[in-house]
Amino acid sequence: MTTPLADPVETIAEARTIAVVGVSSNPQRPSNDVAKYLIDAGYTVYLVNPTETEIFGRQVYDSVTELPEPVDIVDIFRRSEDVPPVVEDAIAAGARCVWMQLDIVNEAAAARAAEAGLKVVMDHCTKIEHRRWQALRAR
Repeated sequence: MTTPLADPVETIAEARTIAVVGVSSNPQRPSNDVAKYLIDAGYTVYLVNPTETEIFGRQVYDSVTELPEPVDIVDIFRRSEDVPPVVEDAIAAGARCVWMQLDIVNEAAAARAAEAGLKVVMDHCTKIEHRRWQALRAR
C-alpha cells in the first residue's frame, strides 16, 4: 500500500513555518541553498542539525522538538534510510507535514507520519514547489 501524498504546491502555499532538517553550513550543499531561499522567500525557517551551531547568523537546533514553536513543514535533507527518526521527532513536535526532498523516499516513514495525522510529501523540493506556486499566482 502506498501512502497518500499531499499536494506539494498547496502544502508550500499554506505553510508559514519550516524546519530544515539536515541543513549544512556548506554553501555547496542543496540544503544550504534551499534554506537560504526559504528564508529570503519570507518563511519563518528553523535550522536543524546536531552537528552545526550557527548558519546564516541563526541558531541551529539539535532536533525539531527543541524548536520554539510547532512548524508547518519539516523539510528533510537526510538519506532515505535516516528519515524514520526525523519523522518521529516531527510527530513529537506537533509538526503538520513531513517533506522529504528530491530523491528521498521512505514508504514506512511516510505511512507512520500519515497514521499520526501529518501530511506527507516525498521526492519534491520545497524551493522548486515554491517557485511553481509563485508562477501559478502570477497568472
